[in-house]
Amino acid sequence: MRIYLIGAGVISRTHAETAAKLGEEIELRVADPNPAAMAEFLEQFPGVPSYTNASDMLNAEPPQDDDIVIVGTPPFAHLEPTLLGLQSGRHVLCEKPLAMNNEEAELMLEAARKAGKLLGCCSVRFKGMHHNETVKQIIRSGQLGDIYHVTWVNKWARSRSGIEYQANSRWFLDSARSGGGVMMDWGPYDIAMMHDMLQPETVEVAGAWLGKPETAVDPADTKFDVETHVGAMMTFRGGISGPRPVSVHYERASCTHGDEYVKVEIEGTRGSVKWTPFDSRQPVYIRFDRDGQVVEEEVPLPPRSPYTIMDHPLVHFHRKVRGLSSLANVGDRAVDHFRHLQSVYGSASTGQSQLTSIHPADEEGQA
Repeated sequence: MRIYLIGAGVISRTHAETAAKLGEEIELRVADPNPAAMAEFLEQFPGVPSYTNASDMLNAEPPQDDDIVIVGTPPFAHLEPTLLGLQSGRHVLCEKPLAMNNEEAELMLEAARKAGKLLGCCSVRFKGMHHNETVKQIIRSGQLGDIYHVTWVNKWARSRSGIEYQANSRWFLDSARSGGGVMMDWGPYDIAMMHDMLQPETVEVAGAWLGKPETAVDPADTKFDVETHVGAMMTFRGGISGPRPVSVHYERASCTHGDEYVKVEIEGTRGSVKWTPFDSRQPVYIRFDRDGQVVEEEVPLPPRSPYTIMDHPLVHFHRKVRGLSSLANVGDRAVDHFRHLQSVYGSASTGQSQLTSIHPADEEGQA
Protein backbone atom coordinates (compact mmCIF):
# COMPACT_ATOMS: atom_id res chain seq x y z
CA MET A 1 0.00 0.00 0.00
CA ARG A 2 1.14 3.55 -0.77
CA ILE A 3 0.30 6.55 1.42
CA TYR A 4 0.68 10.05 0.03
CA LEU A 5 1.05 12.76 2.66
CA ILE A 6 0.09 16.30 1.68
CA GLY A 7 1.81 18.46 4.26
CA ALA A 8 4.99 17.54 6.13
CA GLY A 9 4.14 19.09 9.51
CA VAL A 10 3.59 17.54 12.91
CA ILE A 11 0.26 15.90 12.06
CA SER A 12 1.63 14.27 8.90
CA ARG A 13 4.59 12.93 10.85
CA THR A 14 2.08 11.41 13.26
CA HIS A 15 0.28 9.69 10.39
CA ALA A 16 3.63 8.43 9.07
CA GLU A 17 4.33 6.88 12.47
CA THR A 18 0.93 5.18 12.42
CA ALA A 19 1.61 3.76 8.95
CA ALA A 20 4.27 1.53 10.48
CA LYS A 21 1.62 -0.04 12.74
CA LEU A 22 -0.82 -1.14 10.02
CA GLY A 23 0.49 -4.68 9.75
CA GLU A 24 1.55 -4.53 6.12
CA GLU A 25 4.28 -2.96 4.04
CA ILE A 26 3.61 0.74 3.48
CA GLU A 27 5.38 3.04 1.03
CA LEU A 28 5.28 6.72 1.95
CA ARG A 29 5.47 9.80 -0.24
CA VAL A 30 5.28 13.41 1.05
CA ALA A 31 4.67 16.84 -0.48
CA ASP A 32 5.18 20.25 1.12
CA PRO A 33 6.47 23.57 -0.28
CA ASN A 34 7.94 24.50 3.13
CA PRO A 35 11.66 23.53 3.19
CA ALA A 36 11.86 23.62 7.00
CA ALA A 37 8.87 21.33 7.46
CA MET A 38 10.20 18.96 4.81
CA ALA A 39 13.64 18.86 6.42
CA GLU A 40 12.13 17.89 9.77
CA PHE A 41 10.01 15.20 8.15
CA LEU A 42 12.94 13.68 6.25
CA GLU A 43 15.10 13.74 9.36
CA GLN A 44 12.53 11.49 11.05
CA PHE A 45 11.70 9.47 7.92
CA PRO A 46 14.81 9.45 5.74
CA GLY A 47 14.55 8.18 2.20
CA VAL A 48 10.86 8.97 1.70
CA PRO A 49 10.29 10.39 -1.81
CA SER A 50 9.56 14.09 -1.38
CA TYR A 51 7.96 16.77 -3.56
CA THR A 52 7.41 20.51 -3.34
CA ASN A 53 3.80 20.27 -4.50
CA ALA A 54 1.00 17.73 -4.31
CA SER A 55 0.25 17.65 -8.03
CA ASP A 56 3.76 16.51 -8.90
CA MET A 57 3.59 13.81 -6.23
CA LEU A 58 0.23 12.45 -7.36
CA ASN A 59 1.12 12.60 -11.05
CA ALA A 60 4.49 10.88 -10.61
CA GLU A 61 2.97 7.38 -10.88
CA PRO A 62 -0.35 5.77 -11.85
CA PRO A 63 -2.84 5.20 -9.00
CA GLN A 64 -3.40 1.81 -7.44
CA ASP A 65 -6.76 0.69 -6.03
CA ASP A 66 -5.66 0.92 -2.40
CA ASP A 67 -3.65 4.17 -2.51
CA ILE A 68 -4.44 6.58 0.34
CA VAL A 69 -3.88 10.34 0.28
CA ILE A 70 -3.79 12.06 3.67
CA VAL A 71 -4.45 15.81 3.75
CA GLY A 72 -2.56 17.22 6.73
CA THR A 73 -2.82 20.94 6.01
CA PRO A 74 -4.74 23.66 7.93
CA PRO A 75 -8.50 23.88 7.22
CA PHE A 76 -8.28 26.70 4.65
CA ALA A 77 -6.07 24.39 2.56
CA HIS A 78 -8.23 21.24 2.74
CA LEU A 79 -10.38 21.59 -0.35
CA GLU A 80 -7.83 21.75 -3.17
CA PRO A 81 -5.60 18.84 -2.05
CA THR A 82 -8.64 16.71 -1.23
CA LEU A 83 -10.01 17.25 -4.74
CA LEU A 84 -6.56 16.58 -6.22
CA GLY A 85 -6.31 13.31 -4.35
CA LEU A 86 -9.77 12.10 -5.37
CA GLN A 87 -9.37 13.22 -8.97
CA SER A 88 -6.08 11.31 -9.13
CA GLY A 89 -8.04 8.11 -8.45
CA ARG A 90 -7.06 7.65 -4.80
CA HIS A 91 -8.88 7.41 -1.48
CA VAL A 92 -8.55 10.56 0.66
CA LEU A 93 -8.39 10.90 4.44
CA CYS A 94 -8.67 14.58 5.39
CA GLU A 95 -7.77 16.15 8.70
CA LYS A 96 -10.52 17.69 10.78
CA PRO A 97 -12.50 19.84 10.34
CA LEU A 98 -13.35 18.35 6.97
CA ALA A 99 -13.85 21.70 5.24
CA MET A 100 -14.34 25.42 5.79
CA ASN A 101 -18.07 25.33 5.02
CA ASN A 102 -20.85 23.12 3.70
CA GLU A 103 -20.19 24.11 0.09
CA GLU A 104 -16.63 22.83 0.25
CA ALA A 105 -17.77 19.60 1.91
CA GLU A 106 -20.30 19.04 -0.88
CA LEU A 107 -17.61 19.54 -3.53
CA MET A 108 -15.47 16.93 -1.79
CA LEU A 109 -18.34 14.45 -1.61
CA GLU A 110 -19.22 14.98 -5.26
CA ALA A 111 -15.60 14.35 -6.26
CA ALA A 112 -15.48 11.17 -4.17
CA ARG A 113 -18.65 9.85 -5.80
CA LYS A 114 -17.38 10.67 -9.27
CA ALA A 115 -14.05 8.96 -8.59
CA GLY A 116 -15.61 5.97 -6.83
CA LYS A 117 -13.23 6.51 -3.93
CA LEU A 118 -13.56 6.90 -0.16
CA LEU A 119 -13.56 10.33 1.47
CA GLY A 120 -12.78 10.14 5.18
CA CYS A 121 -12.29 12.59 8.05
CA CYS A 122 -9.93 12.44 11.03
CA SER A 123 -12.70 13.38 13.48
CA VAL A 124 -12.67 9.75 14.68
CA ARG A 125 -9.63 9.99 16.96
CA PHE A 126 -11.57 8.98 20.07
CA LYS A 127 -13.71 6.30 18.45
CA GLY A 128 -12.58 2.82 19.39
CA MET A 129 -11.07 3.73 22.78
CA HIS A 130 -11.72 0.92 25.22
CA HIS A 131 -13.79 2.98 27.66
CA ASN A 132 -15.92 4.49 24.88
CA GLU A 133 -16.61 1.04 23.44
CA THR A 134 -17.68 -0.08 26.92
CA VAL A 135 -20.18 2.77 27.12
CA LYS A 136 -21.56 1.80 23.69
CA GLN A 137 -22.08 -1.73 24.96
CA ILE A 138 -23.95 -0.43 28.01
CA ILE A 139 -26.23 1.70 25.82
CA ARG A 140 -26.93 -1.12 23.40
CA SER A 141 -27.58 -3.64 26.18
CA GLY A 142 -30.74 -1.77 27.12
CA GLN A 143 -29.85 -1.54 30.80
CA LEU A 144 -30.33 2.25 30.77
CA GLY A 145 -33.91 1.84 29.56
CA ASP A 146 -35.26 4.49 27.20
CA ILE A 147 -32.64 7.21 26.73
CA TYR A 148 -34.08 10.69 27.00
CA HIS A 149 -31.32 13.13 28.04
CA VAL A 150 -27.60 13.69 27.38
CA THR A 151 -25.24 16.16 29.04
CA TRP A 152 -22.11 16.73 26.95
CA VAL A 153 -20.07 19.52 28.57
CA ASN A 154 -16.31 20.04 28.40
CA LYS A 155 -15.06 23.39 29.72
CA TRP A 156 -11.37 24.20 30.01
CA ALA A 157 -10.30 27.49 31.61
CA ARG A 158 -7.35 28.19 29.29
CA SER A 159 -6.61 25.80 26.42
CA ARG A 160 -7.00 27.90 23.27
CA SER A 161 -5.34 26.60 20.12
CA GLY A 162 -3.04 29.34 18.88
CA ILE A 163 -2.52 30.82 22.36
CA GLU A 164 -2.06 28.36 25.24
CA TYR A 165 -1.80 25.35 22.89
CA GLN A 166 0.34 25.36 19.75
CA ALA A 167 1.02 29.05 20.28
CA ASN A 168 2.96 29.36 17.01
CA SER A 169 -0.07 28.24 14.97
CA ARG A 170 -1.87 31.58 14.96
CA TRP A 171 -4.06 30.51 12.05
CA PHE A 172 -6.35 28.85 14.62
CA LEU A 173 -7.45 32.36 15.68
CA ASP A 174 -8.39 33.61 12.21
CA SER A 175 -11.79 32.43 10.99
CA ALA A 176 -10.74 33.00 7.38
CA ARG A 177 -8.08 30.30 7.84
CA SER A 178 -9.57 28.02 10.50
CA GLY A 179 -13.26 28.26 9.64
CA GLY A 180 -14.11 28.91 13.29
CA GLY A 181 -12.91 28.43 16.83
CA VAL A 182 -13.39 25.70 19.40
CA MET A 183 -16.42 24.33 17.55
CA MET A 184 -14.31 23.65 14.45
CA ASP A 185 -11.35 22.49 16.55
CA TRP A 186 -13.00 20.16 19.10
CA GLY A 187 -16.56 20.01 17.78
CA PRO A 188 -15.70 17.36 15.15
CA TYR A 189 -14.63 14.98 17.92
CA ASP A 190 -17.71 15.71 20.05
CA ILE A 191 -20.08 15.15 17.14
CA ALA A 192 -18.34 11.97 15.99
CA MET A 193 -18.60 10.53 19.51
CA MET A 194 -22.24 11.55 20.06
CA HIS A 195 -23.23 9.98 16.75
CA ASP A 196 -21.23 6.85 17.51
CA MET A 197 -23.06 6.45 20.82
CA LEU A 198 -26.63 7.26 19.74
CA GLN A 199 -26.77 6.81 15.94
CA PRO A 200 -29.37 9.57 15.35
CA GLU A 201 -31.32 9.76 12.10
CA THR A 202 -31.96 13.50 12.44
CA VAL A 203 -30.39 16.22 14.58
CA GLU A 204 -32.05 19.52 15.38
CA VAL A 205 -29.87 22.31 16.79
CA ALA A 206 -31.53 25.26 18.54
CA GLY A 207 -30.55 28.11 20.83
CA ALA A 208 -26.88 27.94 19.88
CA TRP A 209 -24.53 30.68 21.08
CA LEU A 210 -20.87 31.63 20.65
CA GLY A 211 -18.67 33.34 23.23
CA LYS A 212 -15.17 34.79 23.33
CA PRO A 213 -14.06 35.51 26.90
CA GLU A 214 -11.31 38.13 27.10
CA THR A 215 -7.95 37.57 28.83
CA ALA A 216 -4.81 39.62 29.44
CA VAL A 217 -2.84 37.49 26.98
CA ASP A 218 -5.18 37.82 24.01
CA PRO A 219 -2.89 38.52 21.03
CA ALA A 220 -2.98 42.02 19.57
CA ASP A 221 -0.61 41.28 16.71
CA THR A 222 -2.85 38.86 14.81
CA LYS A 223 -6.48 38.54 13.79
CA PHE A 224 -8.46 36.88 16.57
CA ASP A 225 -12.13 36.56 15.64
CA VAL A 226 -13.11 32.99 16.60
CA GLU A 227 -15.22 31.68 19.44
CA THR A 228 -13.61 29.98 22.41
CA HIS A 229 -16.86 28.98 24.13
CA VAL A 230 -19.91 27.49 22.43
CA GLY A 231 -23.16 25.89 23.45
CA ALA A 232 -26.42 24.58 22.00
CA MET A 233 -29.47 22.50 22.68
CA MET A 234 -29.76 19.54 20.35
CA THR A 235 -32.51 17.02 19.77
CA PHE A 236 -31.59 13.60 18.42
CA ARG A 237 -34.32 11.50 16.85
CA GLY A 238 -34.25 7.91 15.66
CA GLY A 239 -31.37 5.50 16.04
CA ILE A 240 -30.70 3.98 19.45
CA SER A 241 -33.50 5.95 21.12
CA GLY A 242 -36.14 4.83 18.62
CA PRO A 243 -39.14 7.15 18.33
CA ARG A 244 -38.34 8.93 21.60
CA PRO A 245 -36.45 12.23 21.09
CA VAL A 246 -33.24 12.69 23.08
CA SER A 247 -32.46 16.15 24.43
CA VAL A 248 -28.74 16.97 24.37
CA HIS A 249 -27.21 19.80 26.40
CA TYR A 250 -23.96 20.61 24.59
CA GLU A 251 -21.18 22.94 25.66
CA ARG A 252 -17.49 23.18 24.78
CA ALA A 253 -14.98 25.80 25.96
CA SER A 254 -11.26 26.32 25.48
CA CYS A 255 -11.53 29.51 27.54
CA THR A 256 -13.99 30.37 30.29
CA HIS A 257 -14.14 32.50 33.41
CA GLY A 258 -16.59 30.00 34.84
CA ASP A 259 -15.88 26.68 36.47
CA GLU A 260 -13.61 24.30 34.59
CA TYR A 261 -15.22 20.90 34.45
CA VAL A 262 -16.19 17.95 32.29
CA LYS A 263 -19.53 16.21 32.56
CA VAL A 264 -20.67 13.68 30.00
CA GLU A 265 -23.68 11.64 31.04
CA ILE A 266 -26.39 9.71 29.24
CA GLU A 267 -29.65 9.27 31.17
CA GLY A 268 -32.34 6.69 30.63
CA THR A 269 -35.50 5.56 32.36
CA ARG A 270 -33.69 2.76 34.21
CA GLY A 271 -30.21 4.15 34.71
CA SER A 272 -27.43 6.47 33.59
CA VAL A 273 -23.81 6.22 32.51
CA LYS A 274 -21.15 8.89 32.97
CA TRP A 275 -17.58 8.96 31.76
CA THR A 276 -14.91 11.17 30.17
CA PRO A 277 -14.87 10.36 26.44
CA PHE A 278 -11.55 12.10 25.80
CA ASP A 279 -9.59 10.63 28.73
CA SER A 280 -9.42 6.85 28.96
CA ARG A 281 -7.64 7.07 32.31
CA GLN A 282 -10.92 8.10 33.94
CA PRO A 283 -13.46 5.49 35.11
CA VAL A 284 -16.90 4.71 33.73
CA TYR A 285 -19.78 4.76 36.22
CA ILE A 286 -23.34 3.51 35.95
CA ARG A 287 -26.11 4.66 38.29
CA PHE A 288 -29.41 2.86 38.81
CA ASP A 289 -32.11 2.16 41.34
CA ARG A 290 -31.90 -0.76 43.77
CA ASP A 291 -34.73 -1.18 46.26
CA GLY A 292 -35.61 2.49 46.02
CA GLN A 293 -32.04 3.69 46.54
CA VAL A 294 -29.58 5.19 44.06
CA VAL A 295 -26.61 2.88 43.45
CA GLU A 296 -23.42 3.89 41.63
CA GLU A 297 -20.98 1.28 40.37
CA GLU A 298 -17.68 1.54 38.52
CA VAL A 299 -17.70 -0.49 35.32
CA PRO A 300 -14.79 -2.88 34.65
CA LEU A 301 -12.93 -1.94 31.49
CA PRO A 302 -11.20 -4.21 28.96
CA PRO A 303 -7.49 -3.86 28.21
CA ARG A 304 -6.39 -0.81 26.28
CA SER A 305 -5.92 -0.99 22.54
CA PRO A 306 -2.32 -0.87 21.27
CA TYR A 307 -3.30 2.17 19.20
CA THR A 308 -3.29 5.76 20.44
CA ILE A 309 -5.88 8.41 19.67
CA MET A 310 -3.51 9.80 17.06
CA ASP A 311 -3.37 6.39 15.36
CA HIS A 312 -7.12 5.92 15.06
CA PRO A 313 -7.94 8.00 11.96
CA LEU A 314 -5.53 6.10 9.71
CA VAL A 315 -6.13 2.75 11.42
CA HIS A 316 -9.91 3.04 10.93
CA PHE A 317 -9.59 4.35 7.37
CA HIS A 318 -7.09 1.63 6.42
CA ARG A 319 -9.56 -1.00 7.61
CA LYS A 320 -12.30 0.62 5.54
CA VAL A 321 -10.12 0.60 2.43
CA ARG A 322 -9.36 -3.07 3.06
CA GLY A 323 -13.09 -3.85 3.32
CA LEU A 324 -12.95 -4.70 7.03
CA SER A 325 -15.31 -3.69 9.83
CA SER A 326 -14.37 -0.09 10.56
CA LEU A 327 -15.11 2.91 12.75
CA ALA A 328 -14.15 5.30 9.94
CA ASN A 329 -16.42 8.21 9.04
CA VAL A 330 -16.59 8.22 5.25
CA GLY A 331 -18.63 9.69 2.41
CA ASP A 332 -22.13 10.87 3.30
CA ARG A 333 -21.61 10.16 7.00
CA ALA A 334 -18.48 12.32 7.17
CA VAL A 335 -20.27 15.17 5.40
CA ASP A 336 -23.42 14.75 7.54
CA HIS A 337 -21.32 15.12 10.67
CA PHE A 338 -19.80 18.28 9.23
CA ARG A 339 -23.27 19.62 8.40
CA HIS A 340 -24.27 18.98 12.03
CA LEU A 341 -21.23 20.99 13.15
CA GLN A 342 -22.08 23.84 10.78
CA SER A 343 -25.68 23.88 12.00
CA VAL A 344 -24.40 25.10 15.38
CA TYR A 345 -22.97 28.17 13.66
CA GLY A 346 -26.17 28.50 11.64
CA SER A 347 -28.35 28.47 14.73
CA ALA A 348 -26.09 30.94 16.52
CA SER A 349 -26.07 33.40 13.61
CA THR A 350 -29.76 33.23 12.69
CA GLY A 351 -31.44 32.46 15.99
CA GLN A 352 -33.35 29.73 14.17
CA SER A 353 -33.28 25.97 14.66
CA GLN A 354 -31.33 23.92 12.13
CA LEU A 355 -32.23 20.37 11.07
CA THR A 356 -29.73 17.86 9.68
CA SER A 357 -30.61 14.41 8.32
CA ILE A 358 -28.01 11.71 8.90
CA HIS A 359 -27.34 8.88 6.46
CA PRO A 360 -27.43 5.43 8.09
CA ALA A 361 -24.22 3.60 8.85
CA ASP A 362 -23.40 1.07 6.16
CA GLU A 363 -21.99 -1.51 8.53
CA GLU A 364 -22.08 -2.47 12.19
CA GLY A 365 -19.95 -0.18 14.31
CA GLN A 366 -19.52 2.62 11.79
CA ALA A 367 -20.80 6.05 12.72
